[in-house]
Amino acid sequence: MSMVAKGAAARVEAESREWLDTILKGDCVARMSALPDRSVDAIFADPPYNLQLGGDLTRPDQSKVDAVDDDWDRFESFQAYDAFTRAWLLAARRVLKPTGSIWVIGSYHNIFRVGAMMQDLGFWLLNDVVWRKTNPMPNFRGRRFQNAHETLIWAARDQEAKGYTFNYDAMKAANDDLQMRSDWLFPICSGSERLKDADGHKVHPTQKPEALIARILLSSTRPGDVVLDPFFGTGTTGAVAKRLGRRFVGIERDAGYIAAAEARIAAIEPLDPLSIRIAAGKRAEPRIPFVSLIEAGLLAPGARLTDAKQRWTATVRADGTIAIGEEAASIHRLGAKVQGLDACNGWTFWHLREGDRLTLIDTLRQELRTRMAAVAA
Repeated sequence: MSMVAKGAAARVEAESREWLDTILKGDCVARMSALPDRSVDAIFADPPYNLQLGGDLTRPDQSKVDAVDDDWDRFESFQAYDAFTRAWLLAARRVLKPTGSIWVIGSYHNIFRVGAMMQDLGFWLLNDVVWRKTNPMPNFRGRRFQNAHETLIWAARDQEAKGYTFNYDAMKAANDDLQMRSDWLFPICSGSERLKDADGHKVHPTQKPEALIARILLSSTRPGDVVLDPFFGTGTTGAVAKRLGRRFVGIERDAGYIAAAEARIAAIEPLDPLSIRIAAGKRAEPRIPFVSLIEAGLLAPGARLTDAKQRWTATVRADGTIAIGEEAASIHRLGAKVQGLDACNGWTFWHLREGDRLTLIDTLRQELRTRMAAVAA
């Protein structure tokens, strides 16, 4: 390719990604329709809940509750809400990569309708996660249970999507080495995190806590991934994404919300790369065949392997098998055979013997992984 052609291709690539780390003003369906196919790794959507409030909500002392009564949360009927939901979900599914996933948050007013629509459109539901609030608003009329939670649906693009990101080991480590559960406890957004205008009023009535969005991004994205929020509001998703080393694109209609979000995100300092590395267990590490140690020069044909108690000695062969006398097999099968067992993890059974020194061959495998990672970087 000529230098001119390369330059033109680079310009096209740059222009095609100008939407990254920006807020697009306008209708979410129209704006998503202008984004490239399969261009985002994850979506967090906080759509209107269609709360169906029939009038002012008051406390027992008759003071007015600052409830969600904005025009963007009003729909003429359930059918109108369903049509809106179908439209934005279809647009979202088009821009989601086959390996991507989507999170949608809602309340009892809308989440069941949204979940059914997602299944109808081909999304594959992975979990419903309950956000349990430590400080929920009371039910002032005393006619229902206190609404103390919201529900998140986490879904893959379709049933065949096997490569979606789930940082299982990181979540388990963060939860004191126990599997992370699907009920999450966070306070609602308040205090200094809550954006307020010059008169002390909330800039946005449904601002989500950053801790909630951080849990979502840390569990289901990687550094550098692109996160789309089609109902951007005051930019919580963008702020958390920037801090955690992810890219973002937000879509928002309200100019006031956009101004607040832009100022908020501009003030965010990204964490250093070491701080956002994702903990990964052995399942996430690249598979290393035993023969690769020979090919990399970490083991030589003819090297002697033994168990920790030095009861058996095997010879490494050039083809990646090991042998005791005329019996040759894989490190796993021969390890099982000498012990009279059905199975054996050869990586943790065999050691390289060099004089009086024994080195677990799994240590050599980890050294090779480190070399591979350094080359990839």
